[in-house]
Amino acid sequence: MIKIKICGLRDLENSRAVADLSPDYMGFIFWSKSSRFVDTATPSLPNSIKKTGVFVDETPSVIRKQIENHKLNALQLHGNETPEICAVLKETGTEVIKAFSVGASFNFKNLEPYLPTCDFFLFDTKGPLPGGNGYRFNWSLLADYPFDKPFFLSGGIGLEYLPALKRIAKEALPLYAIDVNSKFETAPGHKDLQTLKEFKTQWDELQR
Repeated sequence: MIKIKICGLRDLENSRAVADLSPDYMGFIFWSKSSRFVDTATPSLPNSIKKTGVFVDETPSVIRKQIENHKLNALQLHGNETPEICAVLKETGTEVIKAFSVGASFNFKNLEPYLPTCDFFLFDTKGPLPGGNGYRFNWSLLADYPFDKPFFLSGGIGLEYLPALKRIAKEALPLYAIDVNSKFETAPGHKDLQTLKEFKTQWDELQR
């Protein structure tokens, strides 16, 4: 089963309600310029949900502190982090997801140095922000993906893209998870629970 990550959570009560939907990952953004920036506590989550910290060009020492403070299970690196930085963070025993912004074209072979230092890649839409721009890139570019490294797919994913996601899932690509955020919000950082529930229900049914 392809997993679901719900990203950009901030409000404690809303986050706990999202956790009740049993996604596989929940993402909390620790980049101060984000409208979904988390500067307070994050909720305790069930062991079945990987609490993911999202960082942009942060230092390993600060990330290590956040791993400890928030009991993070995974790191999503959304900046210009080098393979060496990824390797240092992987030594913490925390899952490392390296995000890349995809525009009108993308040379996947540039990712080769990251293969041994990351657990997963994440492909998001290139835009004015490191992530959360709210629209998708041309998913047909994924046909050129040359590696076995599993990846997350992100960028403007909403209910209307479920049929397209099903087609991608059948193309023998190592799609590991889909990452949703802005299309399921009533305000930045506050998720629409009913729409999320509908999406997850339909996605689970499509995979049967």
